Amino acid sequence: MKSGWKSIVRILAVLFLAVVLLTLLPISGQAQTDCPCLWSFFNKSLHFTGNGMRYWYEEPNGFMSVTNIPYNNLNCKECHVRSCDKCHALQNGPRMEFSKKKSRDMETCMQCHLREKMTFKFCKAAGRLDVHVKAGMVCADCHYQCDVHGDGRYKISMRHPYPRGVVASCEGCHVEQKVDAPEFDRQLPSHKVHGDKLDCSACHVSYSMACYNCHFDRAIKEGKKGNFIPMNKWLLLINYQGKVTAGSVMSLVYKNKKFIAYCPYFTHCVSPKGRKCNDCHQNKAVREMMKGHKVPVVSFKDGKIVPWQGVVPVVPDKLEWVFLHRVDKNKWEPVKDGEKTKVQFAAYGKPLTKEQFDKLAKKVKAPEEKK
Repeated sequence: MKSGWKSIVRILAVLFLAVVLLTLLPISGQAQTDCPCLWSFFNKSLHFTGNGMRYWYEEPNGFMSVTNIPYNNLNCKECHVRSCDKCHALQNGPRMEFSKKKSRDMETCMQCHLREKMTFKFCKAAGRLDVHVKAGMVCADCHYQCDVHGDGRYKISMRHPYPRGVVASCEGCHVEQKVDAPEFDRQLPSHKVHGDKLDCSACHVSYSMACYNCHFDRAIKEGKKGNFIPMNKWLLLINYQGKVTAGSVMSLVYKNKKFIAYCPYFTHCVSPKGRKCNDCHQNKAVREMMKGHKVPVVSFKDGKIVPWQGVVPVVPDKLEWVFLHRVDKNKWEPVKDGEKTKVQFAAYGKPLTKEQFDKLAKKVKAPEEKK
């Protein structure tokens, strides 16, 4: 009888251990992680996986097709948040404690989001500080809950249409009025005329912030960031889900091979007042394209990098970019190899359609000028 009970106890113990192990293991089909301490829905968040960068780098037409270096062999992933401590652990004397305050400190975000750090620095110097930052808002006022911690669903990009990688949007505050914010005026002439064909960012973002021309050879050799040229003189207009949206580029050079990726990008330099009509319609870049000319968005003259200034539509065969080698701390020289540049459209961005460009090619008058 005693041996029978012992057998039952052993069986129950084995079953209990099996159940515990199953609860700790990821469900079949889910992404594996290298987190040594826990498994939670945060492990599927973009903050943890860094899948946005990985996806577009490893895509068949992505930059890995130029370098042949696997993403896991790069140091890009070093900023990815591997535990709650990165944002919440605060030293309090000899001990550590959980801090919600630290997670709302913008400096916590800027440890990794260096492009935004540069954006705020450039904006402030130019007297165009983002309207939200100027009002005393912080990153966490817009990006919270699933934007930071994920929602338990595995996503491949911040721009993934559904389920969306980043939920924060202009409409969330200014249209649906979920929080106290200046009300969106649907009857404003510029809002009425553009309807749902134009994203807010196309008119209210001051410029595109670009980490231009990453010199990948040197970046790998030195094992550090900074082998690029911060640039903020132009704003790209790109097609994203049928809307004209603010965009940017990521251009890279590796062993004389040239690569450029166009993508929708929200530069956090927002103006409460939108652009004037002629800032986009029949502007200098559009007129050059209408003549059949190419727009030198970035050129190199007399040993200096010269960026275009103003709004530029993304029509790839009408845009020119100079590609450079970094030869010294502040010295660059053009890549002499004439090999064709490899072009990628990342983050679900697409070139402007003929219809979208034709609208930019029309001369228009500001609503207040109409009789």
